[in-house]
Parts: sequence; C-alpha cells; structure tokens
Amino acid sequence: MYTLLAMPDANSYKNDLEARFPDISFYTALSEPAIGDHVEKMDILITVYRVADELLKEAARLKWIQVTTSGVNYLLSRPSLKRHVIITTCRGVHGPQMSEMTFLLMLALNRNFPQVVHNQDQRLWERWPGRLLYGKKAGILGVGVIGEEIARKCKAFGMTVFGINTTKREVASVDFFYSPEELLRVAGEVDYLIVAARSTPENEKIINAEVLAAMKPTAYLINIARGEMVDEEALIQALEGGKIAGAALDALSSEPLPKDHPLWKTKNLIITPHVGGMSDNYREQVMPIIEENLRRFLQGERRDLINYVER
Repeated sequence: MYTLLAMPDANSYKNDLEARFPDISFYTALSEPAIGDHVEKMDILITVYRVADELLKEAARLKWIQVTTSGVNYLLSRPSLKRHVIITTCRGVHGPQMSEMTFLLMLALNRNFPQVVHNQDQRLWERWPGRLLYGKKAGILGVGVIGEEIARKCKAFGMTVFGINTTKREVASVDFFYSPEELLRVAGEVDYLIVAARSTPENEKIINAEVLAAMKPTAYLINIARGEMVDEEALIQALEGGKIAGAALDALSSEPLPKDHPLWKTKNLIITPHVGGMSDNYREQVMPIIEENLRRFLQGERRDLINYVER
C-alpha cells in the first residue's frame, strides 16, 4: 500500500506512522510539486496541500485522500478527482487554536496593537485608552466545534454571545441562538461579528454590503473561516468609509494575497496569512484521526472512516 505523506513536516509523520504500521510503505513529499514524483504510484495520500488538478489527473491508483485540515471544497471542485476516491478530513481538532486566534485579533483591534508595534519601531511613546471585551456582545456565525470554543472563551471575558447557526441547540456558552436568516438582526446588535462557519455555496459572500451596513460603526468583523465568505470589495468600502470600526481577516479569497491587492492598504484592517488553524502541536492533534482511519481502511472499511466526506 503506497502511502504518500505530503506536508512540510512529512518526515515527522513518517517516523510516527512507520512504527505503528510496518506493512505500509510510507513516502514523503515536502512540497506540493514534489507530489508529482509519486503521483502515479500512490494508493493513499495524506496531505495538507490543496493538490492541483493536473496532479490528480495522473493519480491512476489513488483510492483515498486524508487531508490534515478541515475544509475540502477546493478539493471536491477538482475536475480530475475520480468519484471512487474517498475523502476524509481532520475536522474537529481546531477549536483551541482557532479560538485563540480569534481573541488575538479581537484584542489587537481593541487595543490598536498594530499602531503600538509601529510606534515601538519609531521609538514613539504614545498612550490611549483601550476598548474592553468585557461587557461587549459577540455574534458567532457558525456554532460548530470552533464556534462553540470561541463562545466558551467569550464567556470567560464577560461577554454576551449570539450564536448564528442552521441548527439551533442548547449550548451553555451561547446566550441567544439565531438562524442565518436573522443575520442582519444580529449584525446590528453585536460589537464583534465573527465568521467561523463552513464554506458552502450558500455562504459565499454571506458577509456582504447589506450585512456590513447593518453593523454598528463601533463594531468589528473577524473572519477566521474562508475568504470567499466575505465580499472583500464591500468590506474595503465599509472600512474606508468608516461604516465599521475595523476588521481582521485570517482567510482571504486569494491566497497568497497579491502584493498589489487593495486590502493591503485598507485602513483599520489586520491581515494574517491563514495561520489560525496552525499550532505547535498540530501533529499530535491530528494523528489519532489519521491512525484510526488507516486502521479502518486496512480492515476494508470505507464509509465508516472518521470525517468521511459525502460526495
């Protein structure tokens, strides 16, 4: 069973897995182009990369792709992805790092931290009062594993939490639950609108000009989900026009963001390079899923793999 581990730290994964699965031949690719050296031979691909369509076109033996991330819309849209190829994800492990990233961005916006760093570079001593999270209202679009962890941390900061989700349910840390159809109502109420939902065709540009116009001029937008969920042109206009106080984007519609993109120079905006899901112990977080799925696959199971993606 020719198994390719395609990620920057593939050798660490290989060392862990070889000891547990001596009957599997593990190979490594430290970059996406390097997958091409193995593409015609691999039966299993375990990867963090998005895998270009031209690579999938050559993967004649491929039976299963285990991605080490959570979202796979990009992969499912590949024309050369054969129908019989199984797709599984590592959905469910990202709550700690994504919620911490959310609070990093919220606090940075509240305290105007980018200006603090700039002033340090200029050796400038300048003081101003910071805004508090305490007593504020947070609206979380998408109350899954990540959204629920954000909500839990919001309560620790003394915040009121508005959850927006297709399925309403009892969540101890969510004070009020709304459906996506009530997004405008929530947008006009909260101080922070946090996008943490899955990317679906229905969610494309769900944060549009109408939603941004409904937000308070003192409110902030945080996107830690997918770039295509925010109408970036409308966001630029809202920020430049002072319609909202600021925004932070860890996901963008075009990644890497082109050097000439107007978002780079948009005022009151923090951009981070889609690092919210990364962590210093990521391998330890995802390895239990990978190992269990490998066991099940070798035993002949297919649809019973963890995080099996219906196609």
